[in-house]
Amino acid sequence: MASSGVAAPEFYQNVVVMRHGDRMDNFEPMWVATATRPWDPPLIQQGRARAFATGRSFRKILPFTLNRVFVSPFLRCVQTAAEVVVALSAVCDDDRPNNLTGDGVLIDPSKIKVSVEHGLCEMMSRAAIRLEAVPKDGNWGFDIPEIEAMLPAGTVDKNVERVYKTLPQWEEDPNLHTRPRYKQIVKDLADKYHTENLLLVTHGEGVGVAYSSFVKGVEVYEVDYCGYVQLRRPIFKKDQSFTAGEFEALVHNGQTGVKYTQIKTAQ
Repeated sequence: MASSGVAAPEFYQNVVVMRHGDRMDNFEPMWVATATRPWDPPLIQQGRARAFATGRSFRKILPFTLNRVFVSPFLRCVQTAAEVVVALSAVCDDDRPNNLTGDGVLIDPSKIKVSVEHGLCEMMSRAAIRLEAVPKDGNWGFDIPEIEAMLPAGTVDKNVERVYKTLPQWEEDPNLHTRPRYKQIVKDLADKYHTENLLLVTHGEGVGVAYSSFVKGVEVYEVDYCGYVQLRRPIFKKDQSFTAGEFEALVHNGQTGVKYTQIKTAQ
């Protein structure tokens, strides 16, 4: 209100941070033994269906339009993003209503743009990746053009300059490196695209950090497949420049697949 002396925001920016869908190696234990890329499992069919359904629900329940998607280079995230993007950019809301995935759904690629961002990748340590699955030669084999080819045609923004040009180093410390990385990449991407609403498709730890970083006194203990948090911040305009307020999280315990506990502070 004008009487409070606080300027009204020009608009609010929204950032949704989402976990990938159901990963193969958690449902097919023998998959790792024969996989050529055991560190990079795909989604099972249920994971694709869950991602597509989540994308459809975003379109129906979010009170804003998602303009841009950033995705971890890991296959399970790329496949998740592909399904969500099809759902968000479908020409018609009820196109193929019985479809469980985005296969065959007609899209308008101008509705949303997608980019790969290394900074959203998995925790690069044994805390998240089984040692027996780590590539022996240290080559993780993430080929950006090949990854981009998996995303819906016409949606990839090839002009984006990535925040992280390469993957983080293997055996990054979870507390010193990984969690600060997840927190910072949210801010960096939001600042870079402050006039747009973003969807960040990442890993469970990234979603947990996105929530606990912007809500005091909570500890996230579980993030379901395709669980997500919605962050919002005010954007203020002064002269020809913009400034951003602090993020707030708009999610209630468990309702979007993110479960947390309140941290008791010493009296």
